[in-house]
Amino acid sequence: MSDAEIKAQNSIGADVAVKATEGGILHNIPYYVIWTAKGYGKQAMATSAIAALVVRPSTTSMLTIYNPSSNSKHLVIERAFAHNLVTAIEENGGLWLCSHPIGMTAPTGNNITVRNSTNGQAAGGSATVVDTAESVSDNGWFPWGTSEWTSLDGTVPGGQLEANVGGRIIVPPGGGLSIHVVASTTGNTYTSGFHWFEVPKEELLVS
Repeated sequence: MSDAEIKAQNSIGADVAVKATEGGILHNIPYYVIWTAKGYGKQAMATSAIAALVVRPSTTSMLTIYNPSSNSKHLVIERAFAHNLVTAIEENGGLWLCSHPIGMTAPTGNNITVRNSTNGQAAGGSATVVDTAESVSDNGWFPWGTSEWTSLDGTVPGGQLEANVGGRIIVPPGGGLSIHVVASTTGNTYTSGFHWFEVPKEELLVS
């Protein structure tokens, strides 16, 4: 190897050459661009609106995503979001998420049909189960993202809530993630969803 040649290990431990442009510039492409190009990116969203809570969530979710134990890929959560479909009165609301460990009870349904790929491919190909109003274990709910005021109207949709998780929650096979909205009134209803990457375990190894 010459002094100008740089080597790095790939995901399977093999040495590969690190290449630069003709001018010697190394480009560091964000993980989400690479995973999107590989077709790992998926989205799913409920179409039926569910009322916000005025207390901390417990054993019923607004929406749950489940990664079957038979799946070989991990779900790297990129975003969680909710859209205020019906505004009853002005309110302040925020997203809460609950990460369910391996061995959770699988959802009883899989009724979410609004799904797509984030790189222009067909929406199919995901092994995940996504369902609304699921009975779940209270494994610890935590607020994510920032809260938002919705307008005083009562006839049209309000704003949207978003938690940019950015890979800080990973759902392994046999685990899941639930979402709910906690707000200052139950009169406003939300449709919620997830954006995630389905990543092979080998690409997540850090040792």
